[in-house]
Amino acid sequence: MFIGITLGDVTGIGPEVTLKALAKEAPSDDARYLIIGDADCVRRTNEQLQLQLQLADYRDHDSSARISVYNPLSESLSADLVAGSPAAARAAVSWLKEAAERCLRHELDAMVTAPVSKENIIRAGHAFIGQTEFLSQIAGTERTVMMLLGHDERGRWLRVALATTHVPLKMVSEQLTRAKIELAIELAAQACRDLRLPRARVAVCGLNPHAGEGGELGTEEKTTVGPAVLASQRKQIDARGPFSADTLFYHVYRGDYDAVVAMYHDQGLCPLKLIGFETGVNWTLGLPFIRTSPDHGTAYNIAGEGIADPSSMISAIQLAKQLAAARALV
Repeated sequence: MFIGITLGDVTGIGPEVTLKALAKEAPSDDARYLIIGDADCVRRTNEQLQLQLQLADYRDHDSSARISVYNPLSESLSADLVAGSPAAARAAVSWLKEAAERCLRHELDAMVTAPVSKENIIRAGHAFIGQTEFLSQIAGTERTVMMLLGHDERGRWLRVALATTHVPLKMVSEQLTRAKIELAIELAAQACRDLRLPRARVAVCGLNPHAGEGGELGTEEKTTVGPAVLASQRKQIDARGPFSADTLFYHVYRGDYDAVVAMYHDQGLCPLKLIGFETGVNWTLGLPFIRTSPDHGTAYNIAGEGIADPSSMISAIQLAKQLAAARALV
């Protein structure tokens, strides 16, 4: 198994959480890892954290090295870049592209992406909405959905797929379509099967308070969300809803459902981060390859201090390996 990891924005905590996660995860199996990023930065971080990871320069796919490093850029980044540097932002985009193309060529079994800053990538000159959208474009597909997964200390999971992602709240209603909701339901159910769960029961949130109160607090449940649920049921998907989001997550958390489709970003991610802030993982559903990511940002304020928690990156690597192993059996 060969897992690629993009280093993300090197002026953030991406290098630190990547190497800390590999130090913990690599001894657990015989998977190989390809860090796609700045080799000098990787080696400096390894020394600073005293992790003593054995790092090899990437030569070819048949190398037996457990952890290799490859930089598709011709020059290394400066060691003293300021937080949010345009050079670091542009490099992060190049590394994302390299990993995705290697996945499409089946040179990698999965890719894990360390955090980037959308704001700084845009300021560096790229039209960039997010990593999910960027990778979807490279893969030539629009049928992708963001799912976030996390669990509490007792192993209780929330799995949340989003019908809309990085959309201003005032624009959610106009961008929410039956097709988007149906896609999120379909891919959420498929995700349950990919995870080898015993069932794939999907609960769907309403958009409005109290799921619209029969149309008194909004009509989207009647015109858009409800029809999407019914259409999914006709496809033999075990989907239920729309439900009022303020009570639905209680029932999901206690195990009545296996995944949730939320209508907008914060509706789904606030409860998820409440119970799984350290363990949350971002999984892009619908890509022709496996892509996971830690569910946190660049954390410029603590970069270089050696205190970043790698738990989410560990979870992202573990999920990527789990999915890759399951796909190899198909």
